[in-house]
Amino acid sequence: MARRRWTIMVVPRGSGTSRTIEVSSLPVRLALVVFALVVIGASGLTYLAISKAVDLSRLDRMQQTNRLLAQELDRAEATVAEVNDIIASITERDRLVRLLAGLERTDPTVLQAGVGGPLDPNQDDELLAADPLGSRSLSMREDVGGLLRRANILASSFAEARDSLAANVDRLERTPSLRPVDAALSWFTSGFLQDRVHPIHGEARAHEGIDMSADLNTPILATAAGTVIDAGWLPGYGLTVTIDHGDGVVTKYAHCSRVMVRAGQRVERNEQIALVGSTGIATGPHLHYEVTINGRNVNPWNYILPAKVVD
Repeated sequence: MARRRWTIMVVPRGSGTSRTIEVSSLPVRLALVVFALVVIGASGLTYLAISKAVDLSRLDRMQQTNRLLAQELDRAEATVAEVNDIIASITERDRLVRLLAGLERTDPTVLQAGVGGPLDPNQDDELLAADPLGSRSLSMREDVGGLLRRANILASSFAEARDSLAANVDRLERTPSLRPVDAALSWFTSGFLQDRVHPIHGEARAHEGIDMSADLNTPILATAAGTVIDAGWLPGYGLTVTIDHGDGVVTKYAHCSRVMVRAGQRVERNEQIALVGSTGIATGPHLHYEVTINGRNVNPWNYILPAKVVD
């Protein structure tokens, strides 16, 4: 069988003579195969070069991202450490506040807000734990969770202390502790005695209060918050103000020249309620001041402190 041949005609530009070239089909096929192999090889090399460039660019971005993540973790860890110090400071304040509120100190182990028990298997956490940055992020998650639990415990503790302090402040507001007449405007003339010679009657009688002499119309102050239960004339006492402070505590202010409150009126500590006088059985202007607890007279000096209990 005769081999197939190919005729190639070469036609020049212009007026030149055309030429024909005859070739067999085998060289042409070989040339086409070689050309195809060259094209395929070049394409493969180009693809590999592009893929490598893309991988290198992606790797560079990943490395840059990891550096940024590491920097963020550094800052976050520093913040967590700072918050931990703040929580420790607040914990000490909580101890002092609870002491002031009359509450027991919170158990230090409770304040650590630890958790226990087996952890639930988590494939994502296992993958993170295998990476240094992932391991640091897991550790930070635990730290932040612990801080959150401690903060919640402290918030609950402060709320309990606040309620207790509010009750104590109310009780202190209602506990006599002030001098009823300013010390700069009065002087002590007679104390709380079970057996005292009465300055007018001349016989021994119990003196169930204390006397403070002062100029006529010197202001008389309520020694604690309470409700006026009597404001008027009492035999022997003259014009008198009597205040119920609750919890069985009652104070009495006698021999006033003028009463400035009325029965049923609510008064606050340090509020002016009357003026010094000499009404009733008295030898001169002074205040007779009494304190009774559950109906029993006690020494008022025990309820006069050198400074205010509360502002």
